[in-house]
Amino acid sequence: MAEGEEAPQPSSSWEKDLADALEEGGCDLETVRNIIQGRQLPADLRAKVWKIALNVVGKGDSLASWDGSLDLPEQSIIRKDCQELIDQLSVPEEEKSVLLLDIESVITFYCKSRNVKYSSCLGWIHLLKPLVHLLLPRSDLYNCFYAIMNKFIPRDCFMKGRPFHLFRLLLQYHEPELCSFLDTKKMTPDSYALNWLGSLFSYYCSAEVAQAIWDGYLQQADPFFIYFLMLIILVNAKDVILAQESDKEEIIKFLETSPANLHLEDIEDLFSLAQYYCSKTPVSFRKDNHSLFGSSLLGLKDDDTDLSQALCLAVSVSEILQANQQQGEGVRFFVVDCRPAEQYNAGHLSTAFHLDSDLMLQNPSEFAQSVKSLLEAQKQSIESGSIAGGEHLCFMGSGREEEDMYMNMVLAHFLQKNKEYVSIAKGGFMALQQHLADINVEGPENGYGHWIASTSGSRSSINSSVDGDSPNGSSDGKGVKSLVNKMTVALKTKSVNVKEKVISFIENTSTPVDRIPFNIPWPDRASLERHVSSSDRVGKPYRGVKPVFSIGDEEEYDTDEIDSSSMSDDDRKEVVNIQTWINKPDVKYNFPCNEVKENGHMFPSHLLVTATHMYCLREIPSRKGLAYIQSRQALNSVVKITSKKKHPELITFKYGNSNTSGIEILAVERYLIPNAGDATKAIKQQIMKVLDALES
Repeated sequence: MAEGEEAPQPSSSWEKDLADALEEGGCDLETVRNIIQGRQLPADLRAKVWKIALNVVGKGDSLASWDGSLDLPEQSIIRKDCQELIDQLSVPEEEKSVLLLDIESVITFYCKSRNVKYSSCLGWIHLLKPLVHLLLPRSDLYNCFYAIMNKFIPRDCFMKGRPFHLFRLLLQYHEPELCSFLDTKKMTPDSYALNWLGSLFSYYCSAEVAQAIWDGYLQQADPFFIYFLMLIILVNAKDVILAQESDKEEIIKFLETSPANLHLEDIEDLFSLAQYYCSKTPVSFRKDNHSLFGSSLLGLKDDDTDLSQALCLAVSVSEILQANQQQGEGVRFFVVDCRPAEQYNAGHLSTAFHLDSDLMLQNPSEFAQSVKSLLEAQKQSIESGSIAGGEHLCFMGSGREEEDMYMNMVLAHFLQKNKEYVSIAKGGFMALQQHLADINVEGPENGYGHWIASTSGSRSSINSSVDGDSPNGSSDGKGVKSLVNKMTVALKTKSVNVKEKVISFIENTSTPVDRIPFNIPWPDRASLERHVSSSDRVGKPYRGVKPVFSIGDEEEYDTDEIDSSSMSDDDRKEVVNIQTWINKPDVKYNFPCNEVKENGHMFPSHLLVTATHMYCLREIPSRKGLAYIQSRQALNSVVKITSKKKHPELITFKYGNSNTSGIEILAVERYLIPNAGDATKAIKQQIMKVLDALES
């Protein structure tokens, strides 16, 4: 093949590199991705690459113990569908009978082993279409099919299923006008996209286009990416759809078959656009719906969120807090607090804009003026680089259904105006307070007072929100009470200055006289510049914060356990060759260790330290030399390294955000490391290098 070519072109050069890497064995998905770099995959190497991407390399023959009986009640339907697939393929006549038996066996065994009933509308046959072209042995064919079903086909992928309600929310977030049009026509996503999602586009696309889509999708290793590919298909057809005067059935037919118009040369643009929309979507879209994919029962508690009734996409309060701290690209939120004035005055997110939802009915003209002020404030905050600025509008209520009725009306008002990037803070202000109380692990002295602001002396609202309905409050909410106490004093003395410096304010004249006029209490421009100034050490997130790198005693009853990997599903984790990773040029240190879970279980692992990150590779007992990537943490996110007094080799790493107001713990990992002193010293030195580089 490529070895016989005297002067290979650049494209065949990387193909040879890929072929060599695959031939050597032990190749992981990251190595494959680094070589391919988004280029079109050679057909003769596709099978090996897909098996790596699906994590089925070296898997045994699952059908070996099966007696081969094709005797399901719906067997005749399975055979008929399999025969139709064979007839569509350009397969030599003498191979058709063997291939037919393979496909029928795969479907039948899957139904038997998973105890599910086959139906033609499920689209499983079409999932096999791209796989059949790979000419895989029956065992590999089944393993690949099983992996795709397990990792990439969401649960409830049927009419009126949860995945399609989620897709509608994504469409509404990015393309509200198109979503509204389809809603008025009563065209739900399951009516046109059932076979898009159920077959990963192989239902209508040609075999070569379907394979090209799968090439990119499987290398992404992100099951949610299919949603963004689906979104681009709709966005591409938007102008045609909105101009349609046809009846509902014709539009559905047009939409349903639109993937058939994709050509091979369209795939690169399809993925580029999908990546763009993906980058403009809150991470809560994935995190809050992770249980849609995979076989793990973890996290499959009954979700009381009925997506079919959701007004818009919900965003977690933790994401709201984290998003507006980050620099550069990414989703940033402009938070709109829609609670009544007295609740807002008692305590609110310091970067939130107040829009009293009661005004919508009580004083429509004032409400309209308030909306104008809101949009102007949003625009100016983005232009000024304020930490409160963001093009994504997130509405926050109290978190109590009966109180948030008016907020929902305000939300509907913005959606009717086809405003893009509209979301709601999940759980409202109550969830925000609870989150701040939960992560306030360093005590009141290093609390999160900078997150909560107040424009009055009242504390009853903020206390009762955390402590339940008790107006007095209890000891459970002492962390939040301390925040309010601190902020009340501070804001009483600064209220005049704040009023002069805010971007815009709304005066609620319909409220009683004793209510204080409210405003937008985010930092003025001068304080923002001081916060991010490279010469100002106050703004530096790690130094001057005590105790950032204490390699000392840890409290025996330390409870800030946020296990970053406990909810992971091994079937979904990336498998890598340990030695390949250790030998990578950017790996500076390798520390063999045991990862220690909260329940005391230990897993042989390797901590690899690069110039900027720390990786945990957990060894796979059944596959010598291979490991799962258990975690990947940026070194500049390490806020504490501690050891147990009685067990100095048990090292705890805490990751999160750190500044002069406190430490926000986002993840905790523990490792039993031989020669822990040397390891922590090396890691600390590397962290300091990262911080010095960031400062300069």
